Amino acid sequence: MNAIIAGFATPVLSAQTTFRAALNALARPGTIHPLTAELSAPAPLSSAAAAMALTLCDYDTPLWLDAGLRSANAVVDWLRFHCGSPIIEDPGAAAFAIVSTPSELPPLDHFNPGLPDYPDRSATLVLQLESLRSGPQLLLEGPGIRGSQLFRASPLPRNIAAQLMANHALFPRGVDLILLAEREVAALPRSVRIVGKDS
Repeated sequence: MNAIIAGFATPVLSAQTTFRAALNALARPGTIHPLTAELSAPAPLSSAAAAMALTLCDYDTPLWLDAGLRSANAVVDWLRFHCGSPIIEDPGAAAFAIVSTPSELPPLDHFNPGLPDYPDRSATLVLQLESLRSGPQLLLEGPGIRGSQLFRASPLPRNIAAQLMANHALFPRGVDLILLAEREVAALPRSVRIVGKDS
């Protein structure tokens, strides 16, 4: 077995700052927040996604990986060693999902939207992107947004605007999306409404 790359150098502080960045992104949809934790990760897992996994996942959070990540033994070994999360095949049973190729993401309705009495049991999807500053434009409204918010990111999953509209229609159920690029994070939670998009 190959040596496993180390996790956070300062676990408590790094997890705290990463968690705070994720919370700020979820509370203010479409805004971009820095990720400051230093971390290396086995490819094709990005360092930002690795930081999010260390912060949000543990032995009690079933984790779904897309094909690119699941086929990389070093990634699976790293996640199992550092997070203890069971790696599962069924996206509908996942508490978290990490996606390295967003264009191949299964439809959002394949993931757990939570239950009417327990909407907090829904899935959180972590997407590795190339940019949070370019790409198709979405116009967002909803809680945490004053008026409206323009947001661009790429590459996004196919038909993302329609999927997010359908996801919002389930509110308070629905999945949440955490979007990562380089050392930045943004979010499109279930509460967000898509009111306009590029054609």
